[in-house]
Amino acid sequence: MAGEFALIDRIRARARSRADVVLGIGDDAALLAVPPGQQLVVTTDTLVAGVHWPDGTAPADIGWKALAVNLSDLAAMAATPAWVTLALTLPFASAEERSAFVDGFLDGFCELADEHDVALVGGDTTSGPLAVTVTAHGLVAPGAALHRDAARPGDDVWVTGTLGDAAGALAQWRARGPFSAKLRYRLDRPTPRLAVAAALRGLARAAVDVSDGLLADLGHVLAASGGLGAALELGRLPTSRTLADHFADERARWPLQLSGGDDYELCFTAAPADALAIEMALDAAGCGAAVIGRITAEPGIRLTTPEGEAWVPGAAGYEHFGRA
Repeated sequence: MAGEFALIDRIRARARSRADVVLGIGDDAALLAVPPGQQLVVTTDTLVAGVHWPDGTAPADIGWKALAVNLSDLAAMAATPAWVTLALTLPFASAEERSAFVDGFLDGFCELADEHDVALVGGDTTSGPLAVTVTAHGLVAPGAALHRDAARPGDDVWVTGTLGDAAGALAQWRARGPFSAKLRYRLDRPTPRLAVAAALRGLARAAVDVSDGLLADLGHVLAASGGLGAALELGRLPTSRTLADHFADERARWPLQLSGGDDYELCFTAAPADALAIEMALDAAGCGAAVIGRITAEPGIRLTTPEGEAWVPGAAGYEHFGRA
């Protein structure tokens, strides 16, 4: 498309590099030097306008989130990020509009990439409905990666950070009423828990990032681990003060925390005997976490209120093809 090579030059001028990038942006493909004794971890996510971010979201926030969701996948595998590729589909008619969007997008994207020493090594640009695809590559020592299929009955179920903030922001946006800037920040600029993932190596058994909702994502772990179940205590769900202030009714908060998604926290399981070691490791990593239940041999997720009553949610989480 007209202006494509100018856009690529614009992106290349902003892209971070690393010593292990043998050949980066500008050729038909990148050449990357994988260190000896490391396995390559690869993940891809596509974000689409109107699906993955609300109308009016700043390009810098779109750029940050596009990278963050991929880094969160690497964190769930306990991998250290190294390289990414970026594909942009742009709907803008003029070169000025394209350049303005790309410059803003790169402000957020490169800020997060620089924070984690991630090199942008290639990608593509094309014309069409606004969408962003990022492929992230990480490194992990053989046998050190966390998997979804390693949970065991009796394991504690942990969640990092707090749940429901991003979903709370989206609920406020949909209501077109008063909103919290703090909640909106959690929606627009999630924190990939890479330091936590590194701290959990050798301690956690199974892990997943909370992107589609706690119940849906924990459900993936249970299914992959042979059809296990979980008993969760709703009173132990980690809740930010901001979410509690804006959604005072805890029963109104639970669907946001269980099914809302977009938190990009880590949900992981571990042996109860390792609880103290995990708390110390997470404290050193600068991130809080809470035990919210345990893994059971009986399939299914059972939820209990603080009063000891069973509680049934309305939905498990977001599903891309859930509607006909």
